[in-house]
Amino acid sequence: MRFLLRMRIGHDTLHYTSIKDSIVMRLHKVYHRFSLFSLTSPPFLLPPSSTFFSSYSPSSKSCRISSSSTPSTPKPFLQTMSTSRLHNLVPVAAIATEDAAGPNGSTASPEDDELDSGYRLPPAEIRDIVDAPPLPALSFSPQRDKILFLKRRSLPPLSELAKPEDKLAGVRIDGKSNTRSRMSFYTGIGIHDLRDDGTLGPEKLIHGFPAGSKLNFVTWSTDGRHLAFSIRQDQEQDDDGGSKLRVWVADVETGKAKPLFQSPDVFLNAIFDNYVWLNDTTLLVCTIPASRGSPPKKPLVPSGPKIQSNEQKTVVQVRTFQDLLKDEYDEDLFEYYATSQLVLVSLDGTVKLFGKPAIYTSLDPSPDEKYILLSSVHRPFSFTVPCGRFPKKIDLWSADGKYLRTLCDLPVAEDIPIAFNSVRKGMRSLNWRADKPSSLYWVETQDGGDAKVEVSPRDIVYTQAAEGQEPKIFHKLDLRYGGISWCDDSLALIYESWYKTRRVRTWLVSPGSNETPPRLLFDRSSEDVYSDPGSPMLRRTPDGTYVIAKFKKEDKQSATYLLLNGSGATPEGNIPFLDLFDIETGEKERIWHSDKEKYYESVVALMSDQKEGDLHVKDLKVLTSKESKTENTQYYIQKWPERKACQITSFPHPYPQLASLQKEMVRYERKDGVQLTATLYLPPGYEPTRDGPLPCLVWSYPGEFKNKEAAGQVRGSPNEFAGIGPTSPLLWLARRFAILSGPTIPIIGEGKEEANDRYVEQLVASAEAAVQEVIRRGVADPGKIAIGGHSYGAFMTANLLAHAPHLFSCGIARSGAYNRTLTPFGFQNEDRTLWEATDTYIKMSPFMAADKIKKPILLIHGEEDNNSGTLTMQSDRFFNALKGHGALSRLVVLPFESHGYSSRESIMHVLWETDRWLQKFCVANKDETKSDDNKAIAAAASGGGAVAEIITLTSNKCQETWSDSSAGMDVVQDVKGRLL
Repeated sequence: MRFLLRMRIGHDTLHYTSIKDSIVMRLHKVYHRFSLFSLTSPPFLLPPSSTFFSSYSPSSKSCRISSSSTPSTPKPFLQTMSTSRLHNLVPVAAIATEDAAGPNGSTASPEDDELDSGYRLPPAEIRDIVDAPPLPALSFSPQRDKILFLKRRSLPPLSELAKPEDKLAGVRIDGKSNTRSRMSFYTGIGIHDLRDDGTLGPEKLIHGFPAGSKLNFVTWSTDGRHLAFSIRQDQEQDDDGGSKLRVWVADVETGKAKPLFQSPDVFLNAIFDNYVWLNDTTLLVCTIPASRGSPPKKPLVPSGPKIQSNEQKTVVQVRTFQDLLKDEYDEDLFEYYATSQLVLVSLDGTVKLFGKPAIYTSLDPSPDEKYILLSSVHRPFSFTVPCGRFPKKIDLWSADGKYLRTLCDLPVAEDIPIAFNSVRKGMRSLNWRADKPSSLYWVETQDGGDAKVEVSPRDIVYTQAAEGQEPKIFHKLDLRYGGISWCDDSLALIYESWYKTRRVRTWLVSPGSNETPPRLLFDRSSEDVYSDPGSPMLRRTPDGTYVIAKFKKEDKQSATYLLLNGSGATPEGNIPFLDLFDIETGEKERIWHSDKEKYYESVVALMSDQKEGDLHVKDLKVLTSKESKTENTQYYIQKWPERKACQITSFPHPYPQLASLQKEMVRYERKDGVQLTATLYLPPGYEPTRDGPLPCLVWSYPGEFKNKEAAGQVRGSPNEFAGIGPTSPLLWLARRFAILSGPTIPIIGEGKEEANDRYVEQLVASAEAAVQEVIRRGVADPGKIAIGGHSYGAFMTANLLAHAPHLFSCGIARSGAYNRTLTPFGFQNEDRTLWEATDTYIKMSPFMAADKIKKPILLIHGEEDNNSGTLTMQSDRFFNALKGHGALSRLVVLPFESHGYSSRESIMHVLWETDRWLQKFCVANKDETKSDDNKAIAAAASGGGAVAEIITLTSNKCQETWSDSSAGMDVVQDVKGRLL
């Protein structure tokens, strides 16, 4: 077993400490594979989203761009367009303002001649940051004596993103590789010895595999002597094995790698689970069945109409899932790609078939390596929900391939209510106890899975030995089950939560004693980050599982302590800590905390857990991370009692040109008294009194709270390193912008009131307070403040331009949803339906206020957005509504991109579009007033300056730009209709 370190990857941070304030909590099952969650504490998970895919698929299309503008002057301007191929990436160092007269008295900037010529590059100061080589990901061996450096590449080309993919049952599949499409990968693996003094030995490269291979699913064997990983080469050839995945293993001591299977015709099926170590020398692998043949062919003539029926009047409410199965052909294709043949294979090459082909979704060996839980999905499939809700079966097998029994076979789950905390009926969260050789536990709902049903208990946790016992009730919960941290027969922690009240509770139980009653350890609001006690650190067992670590102190041997690792939220920012917690008395002793003056430090993992028996505080050793505003994250080993920190990494600064950027956590107040927080970034060397106010970009994302006090609490640290990712707003520090990042946009619903019932009112009030603060500080020019956001932040941006046009000069909205009637069964944290809260859905939708948007708005969207609710048509329809009211707007649709953007061409073009928009409508803005806006609208309505424009760019088609005044508007409208 091994774990990843918390790494800064661009603007995103992979947190391997627990997300303690999440409402939807569950204990992540521990595999012998990489995990995005800490092994130091039970992870509490936020509601899942589909925004973390990275990678690839084929084509040479360029962006589809549509624009509609109503200039503030009564003179239309003419734009022309030229064709472009993907390789024609033209750097644009600066954007000129509209100060030159064009044909027919129009105003046109020099860059407008090639404005829509295909994919473009942003200015060099932005491009250089994005193209900087990424830092490696890290992983420790199970024995903590070695560390992997997993090499990564920079942004993939669009040609990889453009490869064909099948969208089936909520999964996007690369049929050629038989994997999920758009997968990221590693380019190489380096191994370092971690010496006793905390220093690293020289790097040893894993070698022996073909050059240019793409590596995935890197896992340690339980004893740490071998690595397993998959390899694909993406060969452009027609044979079946051209780019399919093969499993390789490497000897850690020598670094030599070799194929796991002697036959070159055995390929990995990586649609769901892929392989797992059963013991130190044997793996269970999901392979492509050798006899499956060619993919089913789509019939030219369908066998009949597509029919869905609800003649039983079943209530089925589902959110707007994407990529669902559509017909019988899709069902056959999904089954073809997802079906695996399990194979037992030893390092010596011995191979044995395991069971029959099926759609296996999870492989879970017991801690004692004697049993395996096999989860699978099967027909009848659904056209309404993704594969995670298909009929599900969990079987118990012996490790040598003998079927023992079926633990559950659940029907399709189309009827899970949309209310938060609603769950599937029947057994769920079935897993092995980490503290026992082969003991199962699971939970079953008592409310039919419907969170609106009042019942006590709501969930019951059961346990059962793998063979020979009836299930036993372990614990009853009145809130929704959120996971268990196991320790031994004397100690386990059970978590429960309830979203509506934000209540979270932690119970201390004695699994081996029926006489000891459960004790409520913590009972708090998840929104109250100041009261978070932290989560217990975990230790590794000889079986490779992770359990709660118990500690002893030299001066108090009779007491038993847990080591609580917390984020330490305070009004001054987060100050992470380690507390010794006496489980009998509840007393705490702080034995470590971060340097709050300059650095942000956090504990990543326990390193002194190899010995069996009690752990002692005097022998404590932990892995920590350390960073500051200007110093990127490095990792250290700290040992007790001397507490000396030994640095084990020396990563270079990822963007030295911004190493001296200025960062400050600012606090201010909304007009209703709610305390708000934001992070203000200023360019290197900037001095307000000397340099004057700057153009400012405000970038945020709304959040919901149950009370004002929780909304006003400070989250984050002023000393955290400013991570800058490929699409981060912080890139514009290089263009001398002030950036107000993540200003608190709390939407508060107190008592019986729902937060969204006053969404617009609270949104505007929060934005007003943020803008007033940057103006008060003298860092932002009042007429040059732009607003932007992604996803729900794009929704926020459009609403602010509609309802608070006095605050911002322009807006950038990426991958948003703008019409809530198109997501009628809930969205974000709204679990009422459109018919239950019609007025709220309509008032919240900026689509309904398209006629009010007078400031320039740039819409960007991936053409293949797979996120629930943010279908690409949301931006298409919103743009048409804006254009229909003469709004100055531009829509950029990125071919092959999903909810987040991955390819270099797309990302660079997004940055170019954003920079052009900011330079043109923020930097060059002349601080127009509402009166000026009204004049411009009046001029457009009278025929003085209406401009209609529609542009579509592809690699093989070029269409002219049409522009005319109102005298020829119907001709233009007719041409536009024909072009579309």
